[in-house]
Amino acid sequence: MGAAAVGGLAPPAVRSAYAQTSPQVFGRMFPNLPAFAPANDRVRAALRDIGKPGGLLDARDNLAVGPVQLILDPNQSAGNPDNAAPHTAGTTFMGQFLDHDMTFDTTSRLGVPTPPEQSPNARTPSFDLDSVYGGGPTGSPQLYDPRDRAKLRIESGGLFEDMPRDGAGVAIMGDPRNDENLMLGALHCAFILFHNNAVDLVRRQNWFIGSRAFAEARRLTTWHYHWLILKQFLPQFVGQATVDNVLRNGRRFYRPPFGRAFMPVEFQGAAYRFGHSMVRPSYRANRTGDPGGNPDTGAPAFFGFIFDPAADGQADPVDLRGNARAARRFIGWETFFDFGDGEVRRNKLIDTNLSTPLFNLPLVTIPDGSPPTSLPQRNLLRGLTWSLPSGQAIAQAMRVAPLSPNNLRELAGYGVGFERSTPLFYYVLKEAEMLAGGRTLGPVGGRIVAEVFIGLLQADPNSWVATRPSFRPTLPEGNRGGSFTINDFLRFAGVDPASRAG
Repeated sequence: MGAAAVGGLAPPAVRSAYAQTSPQVFGRMFPNLPAFAPANDRVRAALRDIGKPGGLLDARDNLAVGPVQLILDPNQSAGNPDNAAPHTAGTTFMGQFLDHDMTFDTTSRLGVPTPPEQSPNARTPSFDLDSVYGGGPTGSPQLYDPRDRAKLRIESGGLFEDMPRDGAGVAIMGDPRNDENLMLGALHCAFILFHNNAVDLVRRQNWFIGSRAFAEARRLTTWHYHWLILKQFLPQFVGQATVDNVLRNGRRFYRPPFGRAFMPVEFQGAAYRFGHSMVRPSYRANRTGDPGGNPDTGAPAFFGFIFDPAADGQADPVDLRGNARAARRFIGWETFFDFGDGEVRRNKLIDTNLSTPLFNLPLVTIPDGSPPTSLPQRNLLRGLTWSLPSGQAIAQAMRVAPLSPNNLRELAGYGVGFERSTPLFYYVLKEAEMLAGGRTLGPVGGRIVAEVFIGLLQADPNSWVATRPSFRPTLPEGNRGGSFTINDFLRFAGVDPASRAG
């Protein structure tokens, strides 16, 4: 498959719009569709009410039972039964890591209409791991080991690895958002260790020396990462049938020129935020990190709410937020991915029941440090920021049957027509809930996510999808069968349960 074929030239009607969209700014996937609602005070008030604590989207988890019971007893949390969700708890945080690798809006204002084409994307719109590598050893020297410039810096958090931090405890990393919670920070560290081990491998095999060792290790790391995206995580998000359909029949709606991918706001501002619905109210970070600790948090295991206001100002927070270092603050990946030991937990279903802790975020987790602190409110107001089309309008453009007003009758009471012209974020969640049982995204959300993921890979001149479609994973060392999963990734990084036990 050649570069021109995988780039997927857009039809004449949309090619000019895409050609004018720079990779450095946001753009639109459906440039001719109107906004779902006017950006007036009545609409803003309705969106805030839908996304408020105790509102339509709040799962109303019984936080009083504590973080241990909320994960051990799935009946304590809406949408949380472990026998229903198809993927494991780690899928949520891999999805968040992917988001931070391709999109970062630092300038627009919530609820204030902003032209996407005038808003810079602070990440490159590709899966190039710039959130980890920054500008490389020359452009971001603070990220690299001064004793060995081919390797990224890594430090210890007490028992296990942690990001390098300055004297104030602030992480030194390519994207500060990757220190938002323990799980995300641990994935970031795993990528650092995977790369550093790849450097050792290419040197040991006498493939490359000097700066070429860094370049080859980065290529290996990035290509194996692309394999995980296309072969494991995207099918879990949208279903294998949707992935196969896009690969076989081509992208219909996201078709930027080859080498000029951009980030569409329908994806960034709504469809890809489905992952917020998969977040559980609490997790077990590890099984052994808190000997002598609080029995209420399951010591010697370390359980915690994803976020807990009681943790504000604590040096070693009781919750699982990032921006802190202590011996117990590491991840035992057996809770998050299935290593066959019976320890894994599932994520939440994709639905309109969002975990209650997400309605009161710590300000430190919000990039601009300003309210609202309800994540669902922020997502809904983002629909006004980008003047996003309604879910129904996109469904009609895709020629799929939209949800009916009766399917969305809970929105009718607001008197602003949301049951007929639904905010895209809410529509994507409701569609997944009603049409896919919450196991994957539905036809609108799934098509947007699949086309953007595949489009970013196909339009990237540095991806194996575009340049070497015959590529098969070669790591861990000796792998020639082409099988490679997140478990293999964690093993090569040296952070899997067996390595922890050793």
